[in-house]
Amino acid sequence: MRIGILSDTHNELLATQAAVRVFESLEVELVIHCGDIGSADIISLFRRCPLHLVFGNMDQPESLRGAIDGNGHTCYERFGHLNLAGCSVAFLHGDDRTLLNQTIQSGQWDVVCHGHTHVAKTFSLGPTLVVNPGAIHRTASPSVAVIDLPSREVHRVHLQ
Repeated sequence: MRIGILSDTHNELLATQAAVRVFESLEVELVIHCGDIGSADIISLFRRCPLHLVFGNMDQPESLRGAIDGNGHTCYERFGHLNLAGCSVAFLHGDDRTLLNQTIQSGQWDVVCHGHTHVAKTFSLGPTLVVNPGAIHRTASPSVAVIDLPSREVHRVHLQ
């Protein structure tokens, strides 16, 4: 199973459209957005693929809920988790450093995805693979990540 991970779109429509095209070309089965979405316009770009998302510290949840529900996507508020291809996947924005560190260090998750820092990073801590896809906006190098499950192989894709 191939999943797309992105974060920190901050209502940057053109770069988010590029991310959607990347995900479509790589045939991801679902997308996880790790927060700081920006607006309902961003949510509406994800029409062909299920979107699972959490809110970031810059999001206004009340302005996003209608688009989330109207497009059939799933919001987990500030912390989400899914079981995919036999892997437990947690996702959160990452601005709550205590929660992020507890999630990573718990050993409960096969994969933890987060954003907030606008810096792409992948590492393992014990049994847990940690993936920050980087950011779509407010970064010198916009990027997303694609993870193959259950192998947990990560592909970083830089957007043009």
